[in-house]
Amino acid sequence: MTHPFFAPLARTVAVAALLGTVAVAGALPASAQTGGGKPPAAQAATSSKPETVDQRIATLKTSLKITPDQETKWKDVAQAMKDNAAAMDKLVQEKKPQMANMTAVEDLKTYEEFTKAHLDGMKNLRSSFESLYSAMPDAQKKNADKVFQSYGPNSSGQQG
Repeated sequence: MTHPFFAPLARTVAVAALLGTVAVAGALPASAQTGGGKPPAAQAATSSKPETVDQRIATLKTSLKITPDQETKWKDVAQAMKDNAAAMDKLVQEKKPQMANMTAVEDLKTYEEFTKAHLDGMKNLRSSFESLYSAMPDAQKKNADKVFQSYGPNSSGQQG
């Protein structure tokens, strides 16, 4: 019996969660909590309401308090997020018709492709964000650290 995680529907949900993780990347600090006690980043990642990559980019830009002097470096981060979303969407569209009839081996290969796309996207995002982060003053870096800590495995809004 195939583990439920590898079932086509579960995999599609996992891919959506991965895409949300790449694109949200801690949208708002924990101090800006909304209903349900989850940070907005966690709420966005677990919400059934779709949020566009452009909305996630705008939210993150506001949260990070990007200045006009940082716009050039920010554009690289935003482009990385758009590229990652587009790559993941393309992969989902390519694999969607095949998901219902995959063998266990094909299923694992597909999961591997999604994992690789996610990893490549994270490397791309980290690289562009690292350049922006290094140009930030210490107070803004501290804020960015809080923004990113408000989402992820160690946050109080951890996904279940």
